[in-house]
Amino acid sequence: MVPFFAYVGAFLLLPSAAVLVGAFRDPEGHWTLRYIAAIFEGQYLRAFLNSVEISAVTALGGGIFGFLVAYAAVTGGPRWVRPALTTFSGVAANFAGVPLAFAFIATLGTTGLITQLLRSLFGLDLYAHGFTLFSFTGLSLTYLYFQLPLMILIITPAIDGMRREWWEAAANLGATDLQYWRYIGLPVLLPSLLGAMVLLFGNAFAAYATPYALTSGVVNLVTMQIGNVLQGNVLSDPQLGQALAVGMIVVISFSMSLYTFLQRRTARWLR
Repeated sequence: MVPFFAYVGAFLLLPSAAVLVGAFRDPEGHWTLRYIAAIFEGQYLRAFLNSVEISAVTALGGGIFGFLVAYAAVTGGPRWVRPALTTFSGVAANFAGVPLAFAFIATLGTTGLITQLLRSLFGLDLYAHGFTLFSFTGLSLTYLYFQLPLMILIITPAIDGMRREWWEAAANLGATDLQYWRYIGLPVLLPSLLGAMVLLFGNAFAAYATPYALTSGVVNLVTMQIGNVLQGNVLSDPQLGQALAVGMIVVISFSMSLYTFLQRRTARWLR
């Protein structure tokens, strides 16, 4: 276990401690709350709100549609559908960053393949109707590409834990499908669904490469603000960047704590 703890300490605990200390010290080494207070003002507060909003929207959308797709693949259809879906989901869930941004630009950009097909075949210009890939809506659509398959991978074991005997017992007692899902299915799956959505929220909240490559900072997100103040192209302020990182750590820690709690509630149904 020594190599493992050495790895965790060197690349997780020590950097986190350095960020935490740096957020409360000025360049002269004096303790201050100035940088922490700054993240609750102006563009930095707006960045946190935007990050929370896009994370919540994509977590909810990816969670709902991912669950429906996973349930359809697990409970019905040909046998080859499930392994094909899980294999694709394993690849797509990790296909993010610059390659994903370029893929969407080539597909739904102003000169993208689908954009041109819609113009030539149906006379429909998405960009003339207000849609743009380089906006909050376009970024949310891009996030869903890796959020939905991640949801499929997470929720599939929970769906496998649903015993057919429960449905048969409910049917023998005269319950309809709607009553089964209302009183048995959803109550059992709800902790897993909420826990998976919390994990999707944290996954989207921490994304940096995809929004940076796609929008070049047009959408104000907290990861973009951290990159701006640390790169120093216009304003170099490492302490402010560390304060923003502390805010991210707090949000992610809360999300992971909630996820752990919900997973414990789910574990009793999967035994």
